[in-house]
Amino acid sequence: MSYVDGFIVAVPKDKMEAYKVLARMAGEVWKEYGALSYVEAVGDDVPYGELTSFPRAVQAAEDEVVVFSWITYESRQSRDEILEKVMADPRLKNGMENMPFDGKRMIYGGFNIFLEM
Repeated sequence: MSYVDGFIVAVPKDKMEAYKVLARMAGEVWKEYGALSYVEAVGDDVPYGELTSFPRAVQAAEDEVVVFSWITYESRQSRDEILEKVMADPRLKNGMENMPFDGKRMIYGGFNIFLEM
């Protein structure tokens, strides 16, 4: 089955255009090295929960929007090989120097897909 990396970040509303530029470039790099898909989604219906929620998870402030992203791969092995190339790519290194969000609050992880319908 496929493998997916998931990410959640809080992006300042006034930096969304810069984030979109970075995301588009990153997506091109990931796809160039073999990712099956690269998706970026801006929060539209993400209420602030009493105990847990997307905004709480990334400590989103009033002037920030939650962005949920994922990248799919053929397998974990494929992901590891692609990620190594992506992390060495100078385009991504240059883009990450001035990230338009607080990387310390990013949540991310890799997941084995067990059901895909």
